[in-house]
Amino acid sequence: MPDSPVNLYDYERLAKDRLSHSQYDFIAGGATDEITLRRTRHILDSIMLRPLVMTDVSRIDTATTALGSRISLPVMLAPSGAHGRAHPDAELATVRAAAAAGTLTALSSGSSYTLEEVAQAASGPIWFQQYFYQDRGLTLEMARRAEEAGYSAICLTLDVKANSKRERNIRNGYRSLQSANHRWASSLPRDTAATFEYLEWVASRVPLPLALKGIMTGEEAGQAARSGAKAVIVSNHGARQLDTTFSTIEVLPEVVDAVEGRAEVYMDGGIRRGADVVKAIALGARAVFIGRPLFWGLAVNGRDGLLNVLDILREELEMTMALCGRPTLDSLDRGMLGFASPLLSILSPSAQTSRVPPFD
Repeated sequence: MPDSPVNLYDYERLAKDRLSHSQYDFIAGGATDEITLRRTRHILDSIMLRPLVMTDVSRIDTATTALGSRISLPVMLAPSGAHGRAHPDAELATVRAAAAAGTLTALSSGSSYTLEEVAQAASGPIWFQQYFYQDRGLTLEMARRAEEAGYSAICLTLDVKANSKRERNIRNGYRSLQSANHRWASSLPRDTAATFEYLEWVASRVPLPLALKGIMTGEEAGQAARSGAKAVIVSNHGARQLDTTFSTIEVLPEVVDAVEGRAEVYMDGGIRRGADVVKAIALGARAVFIGRPLFWGLAVNGRDGLLNVLDILREELEMTMALCGRPTLDSLDRGMLGFASPLLSILSPSAQTSRVPPFD
């Protein structure tokens, strides 16, 4: 079909036509002036690729593992609330698309279906996202429910200790949707006093591996690994919490260096092209998460729309790896990236060149 989406931006345009104005703005928007939201794409687009052309790329391998689960694509579905805002099948469609694509879903505790219903629909690996609640018993209870339902990891979101100011939502009079997982309460108080002591307490009581989402500095990444986290997700909540932060790919290298291999490192934020995935993995991420694009896929065509979003990213990833002369994920490294024009070394000999990445 001539109007079939050929990239994720096409999916966004089509989804905007199908979603209500307030729901589209809820998905698309960021905090306050949305500076970090805009910055994210600018930074990703400013990282240049240095291709090798005389290498064997007759076979491209995009498979990896995520906390022990094998996935065929290093693009996973981020924990994002209420997929029902985009399609009636909601998270049921999401996990089915992920399984068909050979990847993983991290289910939000704010899901439209219960975590048990979603687990029953899933045929691929799933993680469960929750918070550090004021009631520590509730924190353990939610993790226990996830373990009993078959989830393979717990993702703990850290960067919600205060409510952000999302001005699109304010102007639209937007009201949050209620979670199917805790219908007995409109909201569950999160522990704004939580420290790494709380993480250590949970890690000593929950047998599933813990992934911490919301880490943006090397110092906290290193402490997370020392305190029991098996994975760190470099995330600024899709630029929806604190504005004027760095983009996630800017701080990814310092997080990777700080954990020193003691925890797996993942990244979300602004992934729209297969080349973005290459850049994140070259800088040390094991895989990436996508958030907004999953809503676009669901809004356009439910499970099949989301599967096509993942297929587009897979095709672009394989193409970029082949054209860069890097046939495996392990072959992606910092040396394939440029951060400044090589002409700077001619115009200003003391300037940093693309052959000497600033992270080394």
